[in-house]
Order: sequence, then structure tokens, then C-alpha cells
Amino acid sequence: MSTEINKDRVILEATDVVRQYTQSDEVITAVNRASMKVYEGEFIAIVGASGSGKSTLLHLLAGMDRPQAGTITIRGQEITAMNADELGRFRGNYLGMVFQTHNLIPQFTALENILIPTLMCHKEGASYEEMFKKLVVSLGIEDRLHHLPSELSGGQQQRVAIARALINMPHILFADEPTGNLDRANADEVLELLLETKNMIGQTLIMVTHDMSIAERADRVFRMDDGKLELCNRRSAR
Repeated sequence: MSTEINKDRVILEATDVVRQYTQSDEVITAVNRASMKVYEGEFIAIVGASGSGKSTLLHLLAGMDRPQAGTITIRGQEITAMNADELGRFRGNYLGMVFQTHNLIPQFTALENILIPTLMCHKEGASYEEMFKKLVVSLGIEDRLHHLPSELSGGQQQRVAIARALINMPHILFADEPTGNLDRANADEVLELLLETKNMIGQTLIMVTHDMSIAERADRVFRMDDGKLELCNRRSAR
């Protein structure tokens, strides 16, 4: 059963967001006045060619980077107006991130990597033990918890990264090409696990992907082209 989309509640809104970089003497506009609304419970896919700006946009939406112009509001709070400490607390409480390259700490076991967010931002009243058990079982990593990342396969490392992103029960999970380094079988498994845990927690999922078979599973698909964002299609909630 899919998470029910609440179209009466906009959980994220970006308005005229701009992000530019300077390369040598040239100004590169990676995100060009991007605007979007995301409803609570949606699965949003962002597609586009390499270098189109989709990962830059995702990092802006997730509060990992700041725009030069425009606003980003999540749960009614403008994250673009927050200072670093406020933004760090907000991200720890409400946002999760899964990267293509896992970004696991190599000296830490899978268990230690998963628990890092609970040490950095302890949510009042959160039942981490219960959530941890649900995650490791649904992700199939119960027997790999005391292994280092170097002792895990790529698919297992991504499962650990997903557990780490979800342990704080974020309201929005951002995923940047989470299946990009995986073979087809592992990519399909990771997508199913992301959707399963999304429904288990009842969260919103925003994913950058180059894989159109994944994008077809989304409720709505946005395309980035030369920094500009447009809605490709609208699908009804499942």
C-alpha cells in the first residue's frame, strides 16, 4: 500500500531558486529560477542529462547548499533564511539524504554508521531502537552490522546508507542517484526498499535519477534542462 498523498499540504516549496558558480572568468548558472511544490507523501523524480543541474537542485532543496536567489520552504519554515546552526538542527530533525556513493565512514562498522544521526541530533520522543530493528530487517542487513564498509558489497553499502538516512524518521528523504553505481538487479532491489521504507514511515521522497524505469514509478516527474526545471507529467497517487 502506498503512502497517501495529502494535496492539501505542501511540504516543500521552492520559488525562483538560482545557483551560480564561477569557472575561470565564466559564470555558470546551474539552477535557473527553479520553482516547484511538493505535496506531503509524494514520490517526486527529477531527471535530466548529466550536468543539467538536477543534483545541484537536490542539494539546495535538502539544505546542503544555499542559493544566490529564491526561497525554499519546508514544513512552513524558510530554510534559506536559517543560519547554519538552525539549518543543521532542522535537517537533523526532518530531512534525510541518500547519496550515489554511499559516503559511509570507512573506519566505522555498518552499525556505527547507521547510528551516527541519532548521536548528532536526538529527536525527543523518538523510538530509535524500534526503528532500527524495522530498518535492518526490511533492508536485509541484520547479519552485516559489525562489518566495515570495505567488507560489504555495493548493494549492502547502499542499504546501510539508506538505514542511516532513515533512522531519524525524516519527513522528506532526498536521494541523489541512489542506484547509479548498482547493477540492474541491485538497483531494482534498492528502489523497492526505498519505496517500502517510504510507506512504512509515511514520508515524502524526492529522487534524482537517470533511470527512466525508476522515474516511471514516481507520482510526478520533473526534468532539468540547462538549469531550468519543468514538470514532465502528473500521475495520480497509487
